[in-house]
Amino acid sequence: MKQNDESEHKPHGELHGKQLFVFSVAALGVVFGDIGTSPLYAVRECFHGPHAIGLTNANVLGVLSLMFWSLILIISIKYLWFILKADNAGEGGILALAALVTPLKASDVKARWVVLTLGLFGASLLYADGMITPAISVLSAVEGLNVATPVFGPYVEPIALVILGGLFYLQSRGTTKIGVLFGPIIMIWFVTLGTLGVVHIQHNPEVLWTLDPLQGMWLFWNNGWHGFLVMGTVFLVVTGGEALYADIGHFGVKPIRITWFAVVLPGLVLNYLGQGAYLIGTPTAQAAENPFYNMAPSWALYPLVALATLAAVIASQAVITGAFSLTLQAIQLGYSPRMRIEHTSPDQKGQIYIPSVNWLLMIMCMALVLGFETSSSLAAAYGLAVTITMVITTMLFYVLLTNVWHWPQKPALALTGFFLLVDLAFFGANVIKIHDGGWFPLLVAIVSYTLLSTWRAGRKLLFERMKERTQSTELYLAELLSNPPTRVAGTAVFMTGNPLATPPALRHNVQHNKVLHEKVVILAVLTSERPHVPWFDRVKVENLSRGFFRIQISYGFMDEPNVPRELRRITEPGLSFTDQDDVSYFLGREALRATDRKGLALWREHLFIWMARNAQPATSYFYLPTERVFEVGVQVDL
Repeated sequence: MKQNDESEHKPHGELHGKQLFVFSVAALGVVFGDIGTSPLYAVRECFHGPHAIGLTNANVLGVLSLMFWSLILIISIKYLWFILKADNAGEGGILALAALVTPLKASDVKARWVVLTLGLFGASLLYADGMITPAISVLSAVEGLNVATPVFGPYVEPIALVILGGLFYLQSRGTTKIGVLFGPIIMIWFVTLGTLGVVHIQHNPEVLWTLDPLQGMWLFWNNGWHGFLVMGTVFLVVTGGEALYADIGHFGVKPIRITWFAVVLPGLVLNYLGQGAYLIGTPTAQAAENPFYNMAPSWALYPLVALATLAAVIASQAVITGAFSLTLQAIQLGYSPRMRIEHTSPDQKGQIYIPSVNWLLMIMCMALVLGFETSSSLAAAYGLAVTITMVITTMLFYVLLTNVWHWPQKPALALTGFFLLVDLAFFGANVIKIHDGGWFPLLVAIVSYTLLSTWRAGRKLLFERMKERTQSTELYLAELLSNPPTRVAGTAVFMTGNPLATPPALRHNVQHNKVLHEKVVILAVLTSERPHVPWFDRVKVENLSRGFFRIQISYGFMDEPNVPRELRRITEPGLSFTDQDDVSYFLGREALRATDRKGLALWREHLFIWMARNAQPATSYFYLPTERVFEVGVQVDL
């Protein structure tokens, strides 16, 4: 399997001309698929869903005003202008932000715990979003067939399931070849959105009063509590906001901003206004049942369903890929056990495939389609996870402003306080969805958080237990060399999680085999809180004398570790890894046993042991040559 050198990153800020255009088109296809499919269901749910309000001119203008200003305040200002500046060495996403603002001082243990807990729970919520987005996007697109003819009614779910099954099946082949088509297809999609909107705006131009924020205020005044609750549905127009931030590492800030203001925002606004104009001109329950498809001419219905389905598949592809990237970050940061990661492109480092995550997402998406049956029912479950994630992002952004960018507290509090007020308003309106389906993303988030936090805590406990029974490398070598065993030719690499302690595999090898290799390397692979570590800064070598060396290899949380490759780069005198046939790798394999000792709750110890047993072997994760690896078993009581 070919793996690229992840350290070769071109700064996106230097993009210009043709290169900027290419990146902008690519960003259009990957970044904006989720938010771009919101017109399929957002307006409909406001006037036809379980929390719909009356279909009056004033309510239409009020709802559309809230949608317009949500796109301006949350996406254009909060994310595009401020949050996208909060990159961690070019990478974005809530875990990258949490790593960026995590206090490094030992005295800030409580602050570290709060920041990491917020980041971890926010990441857990994104897994729920990754399950719901493909289901609701594909279902809402295929439901357009019902508008064309009721004959397709019984077949909507099976068609959606087939599309979802095909989508997940093709993940293992990567998106490199079809990825180039994403941008142009989504471009056609947004042009179509805008065109449909303009046609109907011409018939009812009064809908342009939507741009007046007072229309939204009148909605609350006229509808009271019900007007506030409809904000939970209005929020559907911004559910792809987190994707803008998570994908800056692939495309850079400039292409995302250009694409948003030049293509996406105009297309979305025109379509929402067009749907509003259509409802003003046709204020019937049948029109509100699916205004997006109803506003299209009959001759364009089937092509529009096909185009919407393609857009939904692309939107789903983006969140699935995002789940893979999020999992890679979680593994590297120590929140998840190692998983099998396949690189589907020899040229693009971001093209990865994680089978276990892929099949889990597929099962859950299909279960959602079968359980909720319609996109309207799924809409009730949608949004809550994203609102909580946005609240967490705002809180972490405040920490960034004050602790990293060193803003004065008052301006930082004023800015993030305003964003938080908007986020909490949407959160409050979405909380009522818990009974109608909002419980699902919360359940997924709680389960995901429990797994991720248990792995983190379990690894920490295991490190402490191993530390109790090990001694420093220097002391062990002094004892060992006072009565040295037989030395044999070759190089032995003993991998360890603690670079200062003696690897158990080294002690057991000497104890049982009574030999030492001519060169002995104690190797620790560490993960930095930076997304990438350049290749020339990854390896540190310390000569401990008498043929013993201590090596530390540091990777960023977005780098994929390849130990043999890094070792071959070492130019330390007396140490060479150019001939891998002369190198043997020794790994410790811990046999874990749950105990009632002080540490984790007994059920969490059992959960950690189960996760450890199912983790990917270190051999394949670190690209070690299988035929040169020896595993030494060690029993550890937790």
